[in-house]
Amino acid sequence: MSDSPSSYGMSRPDVGADGIPVFARERFGLDASVSELGSNQDRNFLLAGADGRRHLLKVDNPVFRAEEIEAQTRGLQHLAAHGVLAPEPVPGVDGAMLQPLDTPAAAYRARLLTFVEGAPLADAVRLGHHDARRLGALGARLDAALVDFAHPGLDRHLQWDMRRSRAVIDELLPSVTDTALAERLRRAAETAWERVQAVASGLPVAPIHGDLTPDNVVRTADDRLAVIDFGDLALGWRVAEIAVTASGLLTRADGDAALALSAVQAYAEIVPLTPDEVAALWPLVVLRGCVLVVSGMHQGALDADNDYVQERLAEELGVFETAVSVDIDLAAATIAGLLGHDAAPPPAGPFTPMIDAAAVMIDLAPESPLMAGGVWRDGDGARERLIAAHRSPSGAVALPHGRPDLTRAQPLGDAPPSNVPLGVAVDLPPGTIVRAPSDSEVTEVAPDALVLRFAGTAVRVHGVAPGVSAGRVSAGEALGRTAGRLRVVWSPAAAPQPPEWAAEPWATGWRRLTHDPAALLGLPALTPSPTARAEGERKARVFAAAQEHYYAQPPLMVRGWRSHLIDSTGRPHLDMVNNVSSIGHAHPRLTAAVARQLDTLNTNSRFLYPQIAQLSERLLATIPSGDFDTVLLVNSGTEAVDLALRLAMIATGRRDVVAVREGYHGWTYAADAVSTSAFDNPHALDSRPDWVHIADAPHPLRGVHRGPAAGEAYLRDLRAQLQGLVDAGRPPAAYIAEPVHGNGGGVIPPAGYVAGAYEAVREIGGLAIADEVQVGLGRLGRSFWGFLDQGAVPDIVVTAKALGNAYPVGAVITRREIADALGREGQFFSSAGGAPASCAAALAVLDVLEDEALVDNARVVGDQLRRDLEALADRHPLIGALHGTGLYQGVELVTDHEALTPAVWQTAAVCERMRERGVIVQPTSERQNVLKIKPPLTLTSEEASYVVRMLDLTLEEIG
Repeated sequence: MSDSPSSYGMSRPDVGADGIPVFARERFGLDASVSELGSNQDRNFLLAGADGRRHLLKVDNPVFRAEEIEAQTRGLQHLAAHGVLAPEPVPGVDGAMLQPLDTPAAAYRARLLTFVEGAPLADAVRLGHHDARRLGALGARLDAALVDFAHPGLDRHLQWDMRRSRAVIDELLPSVTDTALAERLRRAAETAWERVQAVASGLPVAPIHGDLTPDNVVRTADDRLAVIDFGDLALGWRVAEIAVTASGLLTRADGDAALALSAVQAYAEIVPLTPDEVAALWPLVVLRGCVLVVSGMHQGALDADNDYVQERLAEELGVFETAVSVDIDLAAATIAGLLGHDAAPPPAGPFTPMIDAAAVMIDLAPESPLMAGGVWRDGDGARERLIAAHRSPSGAVALPHGRPDLTRAQPLGDAPPSNVPLGVAVDLPPGTIVRAPSDSEVTEVAPDALVLRFAGTAVRVHGVAPGVSAGRVSAGEALGRTAGRLRVVWSPAAAPQPPEWAAEPWATGWRRLTHDPAALLGLPALTPSPTARAEGERKARVFAAAQEHYYAQPPLMVRGWRSHLIDSTGRPHLDMVNNVSSIGHAHPRLTAAVARQLDTLNTNSRFLYPQIAQLSERLLATIPSGDFDTVLLVNSGTEAVDLALRLAMIATGRRDVVAVREGYHGWTYAADAVSTSAFDNPHALDSRPDWVHIADAPHPLRGVHRGPAAGEAYLRDLRAQLQGLVDAGRPPAAYIAEPVHGNGGGVIPPAGYVAGAYEAVREIGGLAIADEVQVGLGRLGRSFWGFLDQGAVPDIVVTAKALGNAYPVGAVITRREIADALGREGQFFSSAGGAPASCAAALAVLDVLEDEALVDNARVVGDQLRRDLEALADRHPLIGALHGTGLYQGVELVTDHEALTPAVWQTAAVCERMRERGVIVQPTSERQNVLKIKPPLTLTSEEASYVVRMLDLTLEEIG
């Protein structure tokens, strides 16, 4: 391509689809049907063979040299050797990669590539931050693989080469007929180009893809990302790769420029960016937006019949508008902060304190003790009460700079709250004198504010009646008096003026563009808030890798309240998975009960104290059947299951156990032995000890039996299995299962199955164990225990988790003759089981469940949730089934309703996107395609409605 800017823009090859089938057969030996795909400057044809295989025939624009096309071919082969998923070049029947294609209009060259099956990321209505991170990481892997790739065809003169962006914009700007838009493009390009040129000599040049955008990346059926277009492969600034990707994401960001930052972070984790590259990155995003607009309008005028170009114009304008909506300095500072680059320190003191009053700094960050008890929910009112509570007649109360203020949280907000104060706010006696902290120049004076400058910084003082005019002032000189509320903002003089509040991630940049004024006020600076990145790295250094965590980029949770978890940035997340916290996070009655007991007595159950009997009596009273009369207290659900199995084996004198497929019961040897979930343990079905026998899961949707008679069919199979064990001389001691299969997403067995299973095992002398760890304590909304919902009565009940609201306590409930059998093998003892504080926690939970009618709440809110989810299912084909009841439900996602094909990556994507919208939800089931919904029983109707609204939006985007 010519080096002259006048050559930018070109018409596509004048080739129709009619002659392509013959050409494909003669040159490549392919018999295929043909359809055209969109392209900016080439012609692309999709060839579909009768054997189901598909290829892409690309007719290259003749302005490109043969060695440029060869570089793309070699580049694809190079990337394939490095494990990058991309189309592969296919030679013609004569072995040549490039084949001549002669038409009456001109002579062209064509090449054949394998067609990578998948859905373009651009098909999504909106992309999320998880998608952006994956795209950024893909770009980094591409660049890392290309770093040692060399070819003379890489030295190109493309209009998309960001090194030539200013020339392209200047040449094509006349194509923009809207004069106002043209002027905005010119000014933006001029400013951005100046920033890039300031660091251009320090920008590494390397082979780059050059167009890694959602249009050129597809997601395969197994959730891999593949690159599909290498038409812009060339040498270029390395940082231009991620700049182009960032700008491409803005087409699917709905105006949220922060989406691009997630891609930048992921890219830099693999290919670190230098400070010069960080400085150039956002200006390049702006320049890319300008190039897209002027090039699109120029190409549209040149090739008016190209619908592909015309359709892209609105998106390209959106890229430009979103890119210029962010201040370039703020973008650079934010990127530098997110990547952990060092920040410039503020000027050193000493400073004269700006106020004459003694001040106390109070912290409203989410981890602050002042935020306990849910006081933050009252917003401004809570903040004012806390200020008043710490105020003295002659003193001042200060709120810190840069720390998230939880009183500005949005409990049901789908975006990060604007809650980071930029500056220190001080409440102090009216009339207090405000003084200059250093020899300064007063540069601005207003009725209630002034600005002074020193040492290359600017101090903005709001809430002061100035007593000075513009000009020089000395350190300690009076500037004026305050009416009682002061705000002091300190920043480098050249930095943009900060807002009063900022939201993440931009707050990260604003912290770098401001200094903490505490030093000017004579106040101590508070310790910076913990960050998810630092804590994640810290945990990885010391914690076992087998301990998984939720999410690829987990937020750092520092506080809980009722149905919310609050992260270190002060953003509340609606917790839809924490069935451990049955009565909600940080319930004050539970806190008080445990604290009171710890302050009184906490020992072990070998001592005599009343709490053990109190809790045992309360638990027995929850079961209407008079068959249960004995309780053994333990410290966890795993221990409860382990003990229940041991009881059954001793009581029956048998060793074998029947467990249900796809179940999970714990991690000790015995509890793990009866856990058959292939998700929790991929080798579960192959590694069970010989005393565990697996029965089919009575799954009404996916099981071996379906329909109205499924329950009886499953029972026939179970009875036959039990009898087979008896005949083999291995009669089972127990049958263990959850009455409702929590691990599957709250799957309710067919009618009659649970009661029939208990009866069947008892008929052959075994015992029935109901694992109620997940589904018990009223979660199902109809009865206190899941087995009661099924009209069944087991022999042994195990519970934990919710019983202590995350405090370590569990229980095994059974009959005296079963429990007493334990004495045959010695005494039973659990150090924390039945300790006074554990009993106090469980008793408080039972009290709250009753006093706050949380079982009824589970029914009412659960019914509402089911109705709303059913309405969603009518609108979203991705929903294949709904499971469960009360506040234990599951939303199963499938891509094919007939085949019930699990929508695995879609389910993971829903969970990631829901977290971005402030809702914690996770996948479950063997296939990881069920959204598990098991929130604290404090979930309100309003919160349930919010979850459904966010799920509606998310399914619309992903589906």
